[in-house]
Amino acid sequence: MFSSAVADGNGSNQAAGQAPRRMDIRGTVFDDIRVFSGNANRPLAEEVCRFLGIPMGEATVSTFSDGEILVQIDENVRGKDVFLIQPLSHPVNNHLMEMLIMIDALRRSSAKRITAVIPYFGYARQDRKSAPRVPITAKLVADLITVAGTSRVLTLDLHAGQIQGFFNIPVDHLYAKPVLLEYLNTKEFNNLVVVSPDAGGTERARAFAKKLNASLAIIDKRRESPNKAQLMNIIGDVAGHDVLLLDDMIDTGGTIVQAAQALKERGALKVYGACTHPVLSGPAVDRLKTSAFDELILTDTIPLGDKAERYDRFTVLSVAGLLGQAVARVHTEESISSLFV
Repeated sequence: MFSSAVADGNGSNQAAGQAPRRMDIRGTVFDDIRVFSGNANRPLAEEVCRFLGIPMGEATVSTFSDGEILVQIDENVRGKDVFLIQPLSHPVNNHLMEMLIMIDALRRSSAKRITAVIPYFGYARQDRKSAPRVPITAKLVADLITVAGTSRVLTLDLHAGQIQGFFNIPVDHLYAKPVLLEYLNTKEFNNLVVVSPDAGGTERARAFAKKLNASLAIIDKRRESPNKAQLMNIIGDVAGHDVLLLDDMIDTGGTIVQAAQALKERGALKVYGACTHPVLSGPAVDRLKTSAFDELILTDTIPLGDKAERYDRFTVLSVAGLLGQAVARVHTEESISSLFV
């Protein structure tokens, strides 16, 4: 199943008690907002603009013949409150450089404030020195974004919460939980158990379990090398239950596919998966096609392209309404803490 859901301005399609408190922006005229996008996820940026009722900012983002990135801002942004929407998804290096160069162009065009809206923050998995002589790329990228001229950052479901502290500028860290919960509350589960694929995701899984009145289970795994993990044990009872396997991202799919199979072998009835960031690199889609999942629920922080056509159990939910609300609140200097649920 492939579906898409975008919340409207007054939040009328939100599940009772689950959605964040929303501003009613109907009739609001945002004269001083400009929203731009690189090439990483223009459809999401266009959805945010439709939510706000403003046109997309005009910019040329292309390449020279040798592959260097060429950027030109094609409209006046002097004194404007500018939001640049750009996930750091594949090809991550190109999209990172696009963002940095666009920020520099906007700064040199005298934008009043530049907010980097990064739905998916790449290079986040190296957030500490986990071995000798390795970099901390999350900090490096944070420094690059700051030095380029960014005033603040708006991001979604960071791989590690401490990355907020790597920036010396304000960071608004949103969560896709309200968007996922809205959809999950429309489904009928059989004694649902929310499962964390590792110990690090336990807090996230516990929060979902509380909202869904579900039990909690944890998979104890041991990672042998990057992109490879060996499942060790399932802590909790899943036999005779529907299960929701919850993670912040799916990269190659190896871990989550192994986890789904282990849950089936332990007697789970139906296995659902949910994640915010569908990185889906390398063999991910092929692995998912032969997996034990009955449905995999994703958001559109990263565009799926033809991957959605290759796997018919994807359900894609839009975060455009959530980001649009955050952009409106940042612009009007309203609190966005009610979106941090």
